[in-house]
Amino acid sequence: MSTFEELFSTAPDGSWRAPGRVNLIGEHTDYNDGLVMPIALPNQIVVTASARTDGRFAVATKGQPGSTEFALDELEPHSVQDWAAYPAGAAWVLREAGYAIGGANLLVESDLPSGAGLSSSAALLCATSVALLGLQGITVDPAEVARLAQKAENQYVGAPVGLMDQMASMCCTAGHALYFDIRAMSTDQIPFDPAADGLALLVVDVKAPHRHVDGEYAARRKSCEQAAAELGVPALRSVDFDQLDDALARLTDDVVRRRVRHVVTEIRRVEEAVELMHAGRLRDVGPLFTASHVSLRDDFEITVPELDVAVDTALAAGALGARMTGGGFGGCIIALVEADAAESTLAAIEKAFAEHGFSAPSSLAATPSPGASRLS
Repeated sequence: MSTFEELFSTAPDGSWRAPGRVNLIGEHTDYNDGLVMPIALPNQIVVTASARTDGRFAVATKGQPGSTEFALDELEPHSVQDWAAYPAGAAWVLREAGYAIGGANLLVESDLPSGAGLSSSAALLCATSVALLGLQGITVDPAEVARLAQKAENQYVGAPVGLMDQMASMCCTAGHALYFDIRAMSTDQIPFDPAADGLALLVVDVKAPHRHVDGEYAARRKSCEQAAAELGVPALRSVDFDQLDDALARLTDDVVRRRVRHVVTEIRRVEEAVELMHAGRLRDVGPLFTASHVSLRDDFEITVPELDVAVDTALAAGALGARMTGGGFGGCIIALVEADAAESTLAAIEKAFAEHGFSAPSSLAATPSPGASRLS
């Protein structure tokens, strides 16, 4: 495996990291001006970099041979393709925002499983952004880096993602969940330490062929925007939970109606989860996870059989609550379990998957971890 020096014929100036994330609750609410509560994972993307003076970039990953090269002053949306579009997008958005970045050699390493819905794309954008800024000694507020990373993914890569993933990658802290109010653009760090309560948070990658096709995500977002327009509100966050039935009665399309019901009830579930966690009642958050999954399955229609089987099996094995997490159509579930039941719960899921003929799942550590930083 090639070293940085072998790839670029120079020593690196430093390494920067940005983590993936798992969302505890608040799914598909971020682009509706809603509430979310992710944690950062110990799994991360590391970008090792050296500065260049010619305004050019060379990007490589230890997972693939060769490198991709491009010039900073020639970047425009979609001008670089495949995985290199993400570091190119980071360079493009920083240039557009007026930051005096220069060219760079970039080597990307990751222990985030691709396609698991743990936001490897946001982590790559954030890690590249902090590396390019760090090479020039430029300090930028983490939330601003997150907003720029979202802009890069929206406008450069062309993916209509919300802001949650980037904020989690930049702004999470160890031992906490990030309570992020998108409409207010405000954050709060909520203590989250399952081990202290004798609990564990399982993250299970169901290894399903990731069916999170752009068209399905875009269709859900379009339905939400259509509903907001019909209801005369700027976003579905403005639909009061207590007035939900009245709002649903004003909608003519049943599919749109179900999409709205998910978003409004999911925002309320985030509020309830925060209240319970502040009260030290983490066990009582479990049923909110399960209710979220049912809503995502029945009203938002973004689960797949592997996700449903994993959730049902975890609950049957005694989990306090379980839900799919991420964009859907594949990816991961989370399950809140008694710490001494973590291994038996995972074993039950593995057994159920074998019986259904699914690929074997895998699990990840879900220790709440810090956001992006310099490593060396």
